[in-house]
Amino acid sequence: MPLSTRDIRLAQPDDIETIFHLIQQLAVYEKLEHMVSGNPAMLHDALFGSRPYCECVLTADMGKTVGFALYFTTFSTFLCKSGLYLEDLFVIPEARGRGHGKALLIYLAQLAQQRGCGRFEWRVLDWNKPSIDFYRSLGASIMPEWQLVRMTDNAIAKLAAEAISLR
Repeated sequence: MPLSTRDIRLAQPDDIETIFHLIQQLAVYEKLEHMVSGNPAMLHDALFGSRPYCECVLTADMGKTVGFALYFTTFSTFLCKSGLYLEDLFVIPEARGRGHGKALLIYLAQLAQQRGCGRFEWRVLDWNKPSIDFYRSLGASIMPEWQLVRMTDNAIAKLAAEAISLR
């Protein structure tokens, strides 16, 4: 039976443990489990704290949560419009091929449209051919000319300390 966006629901505070477990499974799939340093309390604060930084929707199969999409608002200076950025989308392996991933993307495309977003964007690992092929089949473009630039804890602290020498 094909899924629809009716099968998607907004995450609630009592979903935190489930979402965090799915995040851990995603990390294993991407061979990045060593990078998971957060915890359920931090995730709860990010989603439901006094200043939420992101949003999350879940998809279920026969009453069991089998996937999630975590996203947040961005802004394009060129378009002078907000955008929707999909940080992570994951469906457990045994539930793949049933339309959960597509249903999550359709839900988010509709949300981006409702919010007047100029862009709906996400990243995909270059080795993840099944996902790349899937995204292209939906009409998404892979932007090889754009490289991810990242700073983490030590680099952020080092650059932030530079402000002292500018005074």
